Amino acid sequence: MTQEQSAAAGAPSFTVKGQYIKDLSFENPHAPQSLMAAGVKPAIEVNVDLKAQKLQDNVYEMTLHLAARANAEGNTLFLAELAYAGIFQIANIPAERLEQVILVDCPFVLFPFARRVIADVTRDGGFPPLMLDPIDFQALYIQNNNKKEAVNS
Repeated sequence: MTQEQSAAAGAPSFTVKGQYIKDLSFENPHAPQSLMAAGVKPAIEVNVDLKAQKLQDNVYEMTLHLAARANAEGNTLFLAELAYAGIFQIANIPAERLEQVILVDCPFVLFPFARRVIADVTRDGGFPPLMLDPIDFQALYIQNNNKKEAVNS
């Protein structure tokens, strides 16, 4: 049975229709001096943000925004920003679970590809590849829901 047949039969389905780089930026503001600073261990700050939008019935775009900044001795060594998106067809998921599927499962699928892009661009920028640690999107989802509940109470 294909996924389209499963969806038509009422079975839950989750299909990746495509994925792509929406936006990519890499800044190396102090090159070439930053590349000659041997032995300096930079502090790396990583920020993650998720944006989702409904494109049509059962079709959603999830965009995973990653920003990584490396600083050493008060200077920015590099800044990498990536918006990596996917188109997902999601059918027959209970309404109360749909948000969680979009904000947990979709970025979980996208993350390894976005991680590779960040590693490649930092390496191509003259630095060791930045291998981002795995992200627990389930924990982020729960944390954000707890913040919303605290604000609303």
